[in-house]
Amino acid sequence: MQPHIVFLTPMATPTIDVVRTLKPAGFTIAFAQTNDCAEHLEIARNADVIMAAGTFVTAEMIAQAPRLKLIQKWGIGVDKIDLDAARRAGVTVAITAGATSIPVSEHTLMLMLATSRRLPLAHRSLQESKWIASELRTVCAKLDGKTVGLFGFGNIARFVAKRLSGFDVNILYHSRSRLDSAIEQQFNVRYVDFDTLLSQSDILSLHAPLTEQTKHLFNAHTFNKMKRGAMLINTARGELIDEAALVDALRSGQLSSAGLDTFEGEPPRADHPLLHMDQVVATPHSAGGVYDNVPHIVGHMFRNIELYFNNQTLDAADLIVSPSH
Repeated sequence: MQPHIVFLTPMATPTIDVVRTLKPAGFTIAFAQTNDCAEHLEIARNADVIMAAGTFVTAEMIAQAPRLKLIQKWGIGVDKIDLDAARRAGVTVAITAGATSIPVSEHTLMLMLATSRRLPLAHRSLQESKWIASELRTVCAKLDGKTVGLFGFGNIARFVAKRLSGFDVNILYHSRSRLDSAIEQQFNVRYVDFDTLLSQSDILSLHAPLTEQTKHLFNAHTFNKMKRGAMLINTARGELIDEAALVDALRSGQLSSAGLDTFEGEPPRADHPLLHMDQVVATPHSAGGVYDNVPHIVGHMFRNIELYFNNQTLDAADLIVSPSH
């Protein structure tokens, strides 16, 4: 019997076409049509491999898929995969380390610029036949000369630092451990403790995974430690931020603005306050979603699948759960 791959995350037809084109010989594949949990449970029952982007892979799903051997993530975040259930079932979990670093870093920089210059507000004013150039001058800012803080310094943050090199900014970072001085010099960054990152950053950009330690780390207490009028950028995970506290910080002026690609609940409800604030630029968790990167990331996923089924070792950077097989 050919190994069966199930892609749980609904995708647009052009993306599905790329997946079908790159699928290795000797495998069959099926695609979920909706985000409905019942559909996912049903089609996962006969899966040898689950491929998923932003879809939950639950303990129930793993338990009801007796053939399941590998969960392959589109991207790097595994907070929606029940890793403990995978370990108990002897299921390998792999990511595509580095595969979206460039597009996410570009999107991060775009959010910094669009938020600094109130781009959606400017565009909407023209649609409404308003000319607000003088008003925009009072709320817009340049990047030049600013201090940018990076919370986390993995692949994406390093590409952000690289792309910021032409803007004459001062770059600080904080991560679980300090980098070698040679890497700091390469990216022209300076390590600081967490409180210093908060107090000195004009723009604070989040690049950390969601864990018990990072959930709601950015809350009312944290925002009050930040420089008044600072900007917050998040292309990591929405749950890093206490959104009610962020709304309050924006309304009070403690924070001037925010650029958000991720939310606590996705999609956010239409009446979510953050979607109706002129100082917020929001995108639908699309930072890594560029069409010309699809062959790269899909190829990465299928290479991992082929390595697994050929009893070869996956790259250590991709392995999250690695039972023997």
